[in-house]
Amino acid sequence: MDVYEKLEEMGLTLPSPVFPKAIYKSVKQSGNMLYVSGQTSSENGVPVVCGKVGAERTIEEGQQAARICAMNALSHVDNYLGDLNRIKGLVKTLGFVASAPGFNEQPKVINGASELFRDLLGEEAGLGARSSIGVNELPGNVTVEIEFIFEI
Repeated sequence: MDVYEKLEEMGLTLPSPVFPKAIYKSVKQSGNMLYVSGQTSSENGVPVVCGKVGAERTIEEGQQAARICAMNALSHVDNYLGDLNRIKGLVKTLGFVASAPGFNEQPKVINGASELFRDLLGEEAGLGARSSIGVNELPGNVTVEIEFIFEI
């Protein structure tokens, strides 16, 4: 199925890409791999899900933050490629979760992004290798930041 049709079927709209204010590229291609810089739980460059999971945020709110990160990544890939249908699959997800002391369920939080890609691209293409890491702080006090690697 066409990725854009599937997004519409899922009730999702690609956000406009927000370009870096620091010194890096949003997307870097090497061969047939696209490396997407860390995407945060921000909309239009403004943090929308902030705080630590296990304190100010629930697992479910963290999952929503992870979905926002995934949609931001798709926005940058779409801007770079011009066609999301060129994606062969998700290779790797590296998720960082701002975590309160004692919170150790980061994989459940990053599931928010993994579920989105599974539902969008299918089980084979939408699920790749993954790491979920708890951190004490993220830029702008966002709850989640995720890097992605796609094969095209």
